[in-house]
Amino acid sequence: MENPEKSELKEKLFNLLNREALKRGEFTLSSGKTSNYYLDGRLITLSPEGAYLVAGIILQMLEGNKIDAVGGPTLGADPITGALAAVSYLKECPVKTFIVRKQAKEHGTKQQVEGPALKKGDRVVLVDDVATSGKAILEAKQALDRLGVIAEKAIVIVDRNQGAAQNLAKAGIELESIFKIADFGL
Repeated sequence: MENPEKSELKEKLFNLLNREALKRGEFTLSSGKTSNYYLDGRLITLSPEGAYLVAGIILQMLEGNKIDAVGGPTLGADPITGALAAVSYLKECPVKTFIVRKQAKEHGTKQQVEGPALKKGDRVVLVDDVATSGKAILEAKQALDRLGVIAEKAIVIVDRNQGAAQNLAKAGIELESIFKIADFGL
């Protein structure tokens, strides 16, 4: 049975997504495909209410998982990881977070993975706002693989059900989502 607090958070998040982030029309996705809807996750994860709701739900989804950190590909994961770090601290169960750049920066420390240092053998969960093909999550996993960091699970706010789960499974990553696009009648 689902945690009553999680159910309440999910209901509030669902309503917020439906009201603020779900747009109908003709859109070109990052994959190049066209869609009759667009879900702009950052409208939610960059709002105070949305950031809190997403972080609270993901924290509950992480319960029982033995992990060292949570992070994901920039830009979708950036606000999620920031909110997760803050909310986890306030709930006295701090979670280290990180961001994976598309490529290593050419100055400073020249890192591709930013945040508290991850070490070989660390277990992490990847997060993102929306999954279509899973490409951004796969690219983040490849950067972590080069560091010897283990990513076997990803959590997204919405799975568009367009191949991400299958593509990630081939790479050894289980995809969990707070919602599936079908939950919105699409």
